Amino acid sequence: MSERPAEPNESVCPYCGVGCGIKYDTDRGSAVGWKGPVNTKGELCPKGAAAWDVVEHEDRLTQPLVRVNGRLVEATWEEAFDIIERKFDHIVTEHGPDSVFFFTSSGCTNEENYLLQKTARKLGTNNIDNCARLCHSSTVAAMGNRFGAGAMTNSLEDLMEADVFLVTGANPAEQHPVIFRSYLLPALKSGTKMIHVDPRENATTKGADIHLPVKPGFDIPLLNAMAAVIVEEGLVDEAFVEERTTGFDELRAYLADIDVDAEAARAGVDPEDLKAAARLYGEADRAAIFTGMGMSQHHCGTDNVHTLINLPLLTGNVGKAGTGVNPLRGQNNVQGAGDVGGLPNVLPGYQDVTDEDARAAVAEVWGFEPPALPGLTEVEATHRFGDDVRAAYVFGENPIVGEPNANQVRKQFEKLDFCVVHDVFLTETAEYADVILPGSVWAEKSGTVTNTDRQVIRMRKNVDPPGNARPDLDVLREFAARVTGMDAPETPEAVFDELCAAAPIYAGMSYEGIGTGSQRWPFSEGAAEGTAVLHTDTFGTGSKTAPLRVVEHVDPADQLEDGELVLTTGRVLQHFNTGALSRRSGVLMRMRGEDVLQIHPDDAAARGIEDGDEVHVENERGAVTVATEVTPAVRRGTVFMTFHYADPLVNQLTGDALDPTSKIPEYKHSAVRVTVSSEADD
Repeated sequence: MSERPAEPNESVCPYCGVGCGIKYDTDRGSAVGWKGPVNTKGELCPKGAAAWDVVEHEDRLTQPLVRVNGRLVEATWEEAFDIIERKFDHIVTEHGPDSVFFFTSSGCTNEENYLLQKTARKLGTNNIDNCARLCHSSTVAAMGNRFGAGAMTNSLEDLMEADVFLVTGANPAEQHPVIFRSYLLPALKSGTKMIHVDPRENATTKGADIHLPVKPGFDIPLLNAMAAVIVEEGLVDEAFVEERTTGFDELRAYLADIDVDAEAARAGVDPEDLKAAARLYGEADRAAIFTGMGMSQHHCGTDNVHTLINLPLLTGNVGKAGTGVNPLRGQNNVQGAGDVGGLPNVLPGYQDVTDEDARAAVAEVWGFEPPALPGLTEVEATHRFGDDVRAAYVFGENPIVGEPNANQVRKQFEKLDFCVVHDVFLTETAEYADVILPGSVWAEKSGTVTNTDRQVIRMRKNVDPPGNARPDLDVLREFAARVTGMDAPETPEAVFDELCAAAPIYAGMSYEGIGTGSQRWPFSEGAAEGTAVLHTDTFGTGSKTAPLRVVEHVDPADQLEDGELVLTTGRVLQHFNTGALSRRSGVLMRMRGEDVLQIHPDDAAARGIEDGDEVHVENERGAVTVATEVTPAVRRGTVFMTFHYADPLVNQLTGDALDPTSKIPEYKHSAVRVTVSSEADD
C-alpha cells in the first residue's frame, strides 16, 4: 500500500466542518495544509496533520467481503454486486421500496451523496438520512422554520466584525480549532467580548468574559431569562422589531411574568452573571451567536433553538455583518449531505418532497418524479429494522457506535434481512453486514464538500485506492445501475453539474468557478457570486418578517433519582465523531489513547472516588467501565465523556427519546449511577 504513487493535489480535511485545505506532501510523506479558502495560512489542527495515517493504514478494506455461513469471506466485485442486486430485488418486490433504508455519509462528497439519494428516490423511497440527524437537525428545523434556511447566517470573515460572541453548547477551541484560532481569537484579541454557555469549563471558556455553566437540559429557562432582561432593560431594537418581526406583544407579555432570578437558578447559573450576559449581548452594536450540539442534542432541541432565535430578533442582530445565528457543523460535509438531498423530507436544495412543483422541477432534471411522502429518519428507521425496514445500505457511517441506546441498536441490526456496508474499514457496523464494499478515503477521491459557512470547496485525488478498492463514486454508480437500472453521470464534475441543475441554491456554481477557492450558496444561476450574509432585506422564507415565539421549558426525558448524575457527551481536540478514522491514527492515539469520565470533586468525594479510579457508569440501558478525571471544570451533578471510543462505548448509556419535530435523540442528558468499579463488582 505504501508503494502507491501519490501527488500533492489540493483537497479538504476529512474531519470537522471547517473545510481546511490539505494535501499529500511528498517530502514528509504526510498531510500538510495549503492556503485554502478557510485556512488561509495553511494552518491545520492535529487531526488534519494526521489525516494521511488512515490512507496508509494496514486495516484498510481492499476487497469486497460477503457473509457465507456466518463468516465474512473475500469475493469479487461481480459476486458482491450479484448478491446485492438479487437481495434488493427480492426485498423490494416482496415488501415495497419503503422496506429499504439508505444511510448517506456526512464524511463523503456532495457528488457521492447526491447520487445515493437520487438512487433511493429512483427505487421509490425517501428513506434516506445521514448523521446530520444526530447533531444539528433541530437547529436546521428551527432556523428553517423561522428564517427559511438552516445554515450559518453569516460568513466566517464578517463574523470577525462582531462586538460580542455568544457561544452556546459549543466548544470551538477544541471542536473547530482553526475557526477558533484564525477567526474568533483574533477578534477576541481586538476587543470582542465572549459569553460561553456550557456545563464545563474548557478551552473555549478560557477566552470568555462570562461563563454560564448551564445545567444540561435547561437551556430554555436560561435563554428566556436573558430575553426577559433584554426587554425589561430597554435593550430591544424597536425599529428592527417593528419592521422585521411579528409576535412581539405576545412574547413581551410572556417574558414580563418571568422571574429572572428563579429561572437562572433553575438553569443552574448565577442570576447576576446571567443578567450581565444579557446586557452584554443586548447592548452590542453587533452580536453573533455560535451554537453547537449542546443546544441541539435534546428531545426539545428544536425548542431550544427557537428560544435562542428570539435573542437576535429582539436585538436586530440578524441580516448584517458580525451578527446572526451560526451553527458550527460537525463533519466535513454534513452541511453538503443535507444540501444535496440526503434527508428524508427534502430534495436537493432543501425543496420539500411534499411540494408538487419542487418534485416536478427535479423530475425535469432526473427524468422521473421522486416519491411525495417523507421517509423515515435514521433513528426511526433503526427502530423499525426487521419490521417495516428489511434492508439497509450504510455508506460511510457507523451507526452502531453513533446512535443512542447502542445495545438496542445492535439488536435492531441483527433483525435486518440484508445489510450492505460501504466503508474504508471493518467498522463496528460492518460486523453486522452481509456484504461489505471497500471504499475510498479523502485522498483517493475527487469532488466537492460544503463547509460550515456554506462554502463549496473542491477535493482532488492524491492517490489511487489500495488493492482492489474502488473510488466511492464508481461503486455508487454500479450500485445505482444494478438496483434501479439508472445510468448515472460518469465523472464527479458531471454529477456536480446535474446537482446544480436540481438544487436552486447551487445553480450558479461550477468546478471552474470554484477552482482552488470556493463558491458559497445561495448562488443563483447567472449571479457573479454567492451570498455571504443572509436575511438582509427579506428572510429565506420570502417574508420580510420572522416570528418571535413563546417557548416553554420541557423537562429532560431522563428524570434523576437519588444519587444519580447527569451524563453529557461531547468532543475533544484529538479525536473525531465515532473514532472510526481518528482511532486508527497512531499520532492521535498517542495524544489521547483512552476516554475518561470527568466528575466534579464534590461528586467524586461523595462516592469515594479518587482521580484516576476506574468506575462503573450505568443505567437501565447499559453500563461502561472507565477511568475518572476528577476536576472542577465540570459542574456539580454532571459527568462528561466523549463519544469517540468503541470501548467504553458511551452511547450504551444515552437515550433514544426523540425531538418531535427534528427526530434528534437526547444525547446531552442521561441519568447514570457512578460507582467505584470494585464496589460495583461486589
